[in-house]
Amino acid sequence: MKLVGKNALVTGGSRGIGRAIALKLASLGANVAINYLRNTKFAEETAAMIEDKGVKALAIKANVAEEKDVDYLFSEIEKEFGGTNILISNAASGVLRPALRLKRRHWDWTMTINAGALLYLLKKSYPYMKKEGRGAIVAVSSLGAIRAIPNYAAVGASKAALESLVRHLSIELAPVGINVNIVSAGVVETDALKHFPNRDIIIDEAKKKTPAGRLTTPEDVAEVVAFLCSESAKMIQGQRIIIDGGYSILA
Repeated sequence: MKLVGKNALVTGGSRGIGRAIALKLASLGANVAINYLRNTKFAEETAAMIEDKGVKALAIKANVAEEKDVDYLFSEIEKEFGGTNILISNAASGVLRPALRLKRRHWDWTMTINAGALLYLLKKSYPYMKKEGRGAIVAVSSLGAIRAIPNYAAVGASKAALESLVRHLSIELAPVGINVNIVSAGVVETDALKHFPNRDIIIDEAKKKTPAGRLTTPEDVAEVVAFLCSESAKMIQGQRIIIDGGYSILA
């Protein structure tokens, strides 16, 4: 699972699952660009940690829901790396409230950032991947794409749309050597979970119901993502891999 000479972009890569993925890819030899939206301190810390692994790092502020920001993001990557062989679509947001309390702007924002952004990113990544004859794209989803979770209507729908998009992209891109897959994490205790009003209940229930006896960690997710980016996974296409210690089997 060596990625020496590869160039990766991890969106939402400054902390949590994104940071763990970025560091794992760097440890395998890939140069890594991370994108972030707000917290420059975390982004700079992550970039320094990437460079400590002996590879190049970039931290670029950009909103991946805006095409002009994606254009800027890739212009910076192309200046430094030339292009990207690996694209990790991890950046996510959304409005957490019951479906009947959602407004149109809540719905549009959540769908765009969680599902639509992948298309913008792919269009910018594709020329370099096609030229190289190999590429790997991994989208980070959640169990809310296939399960009903309180207050998760918009986000869950957006993740389901993301997963459907990945399946369609996989058949379009497989002929040119580009893999497109999904990782779907169970309950992971990151900053994102703080936005759930029932956070403590979610964590307690997950701990009780997970056969593995613990919550999924960002590093657990990063290990699987790294595998999907490697040559060992070149015949895995359009698949969802659930990383949850068996939680979804029983839940």
